Amino acid sequence: MAQLEKYIRMAEDELTEYSSDARKIEKLRRKFALALNYDQQQKLKAELLEDMPTGFFARLLEDNRQSVALPFWGIAGLGLLFGISLQQPLDFLAPAIAIPAAIQVQRWGWKLEAKRLVLKTFDELEERIKNPDKIK
Repeated sequence: MAQLEKYIRMAEDELTEYSSDARKIEKLRRKFALALNYDQQQKLKAELLEDMPTGFFARLLEDNRQSVALPFWGIAGLGLLFGISLQQPLDFLAPAIAIPAAIQVQRWGWKLEAKRLVLKTFDELEERIKNPDKIK
């Protein structure tokens, strides 16, 4: 799992750059191909597939993490607004709950997106190994 975490962190670093998914996969493919042989790739891919959640909510978070976290940010903002304007200390409870929830939702979505990028990279490497004459 530690080795897989290293490659997931590499994918997270690629997610911070503004580029297409194909460009991110291309950059990761070079790094993975140099560091891993085919058996290691297959082992890590199987481990990653086992670890990936497949439910509706996980897929929604992976694709739209900011949209899912938006209501939590709104609740936090309204709690602050009402707490300050109405001078109600109890209203500060909403931001204390909503802000960590929004951060966790976005963090989980970020991890899922990085894992999916690693999975796509492994698929690309496998395709290139099986069909070396069909290089794009």
